[in-house]
Amino acid sequence: MTNDTELIENPSSSEKSALPRHGWLGLVLVAVFWTLNWTLPGLRTHWGFFPMWLGYCLTVDGLVFMRKGNSLLSREPKAYALMFLISMPGWWLFELFNLRLQNWVYLGMEEFSNLEYFLLSSLSFSTVMPAVFGTAELAGTFLWIRNLPKGPKISPNTRNLNLFGIIGFGMLCLMLIWPRYFFPCVWLSVFCMLEPWNHRSGHRTLFESTDRGDWRPLVALWAGCLICGFFWEFWNFWSYPKWIYQIPFVDFWRIFEMPVLGYLGYLPFALELFGLYHLVTGFFPGMGKRHYLQMIPVHEDSP
Repeated sequence: MTNDTELIENPSSSEKSALPRHGWLGLVLVAVFWTLNWTLPGLRTHWGFFPMWLGYCLTVDGLVFMRKGNSLLSREPKAYALMFLISMPGWWLFELFNLRLQNWVYLGMEEFSNLEYFLLSSLSFSTVMPAVFGTAELAGTFLWIRNLPKGPKISPNTRNLNLFGIIGFGMLCLMLIWPRYFFPCVWLSVFCMLEPWNHRSGHRTLFESTDRGDWRPLVALWAGCLICGFFWEFWNFWSYPKWIYQIPFVDFWRIFEMPVLGYLGYLPFALELFGLYHLVTGFFPGMGKRHYLQMIPVHEDSP
């Protein structure tokens, strides 16, 4: 009998040959709302952001299905839909931190009431996790990632768990006390605190990969989030409303609105999203199976 791993690793040629219908729908959504977002005058991104990024998510998911015969949406449609819901508070956490940091501000937000801003922003934030995790799965199909050799092993032993927790909490405190100097900690502190918590709670963590010296899932997450970061900044540049940055010390060599060094923040941000997602799905298993995310194909029962 063919096992699940074989089905993931060796989809039939017919499964890999064509973009599925939801991928074509995604392309149409991107084309329409990208055009509208860049050509219409006045306020438009508040209603155009979600359908454009929904289109991105569906397009990427379709490409993943083409390349390996399954994808986030095809494996579990309910979990895929719920990921949009989990994504909302996931990004609102960083908006909460930004009240202290003030590293980014939104031009045009004054045009909306508080309730309108909350609802429209939440809808936009819902696309963050599906976009990043879908693109990470796409990156995981790249041969250079699939063929990466083993790396250093980082195990979830007591020493490492305590060290991660202490470092994460310390970075959070430094960020909140001296935000001008320690603002980069926002992109790593959450991950360092969540990994020990998730491991001790029996939730999925990236330790499961690094304990074997397998860094491919992390590299796929990094690549996926960098690709998303490029498109976030690219599509934001001629949008309105839009976000702009005011980052101390590194505000130079901008690529679109983002200073070039700011793109480094997308690397640890991907890991934080992974931790936040599995924090929620660990406590509410009905929202997603343990190995629902497959940056590198993995069997449900893998160690």
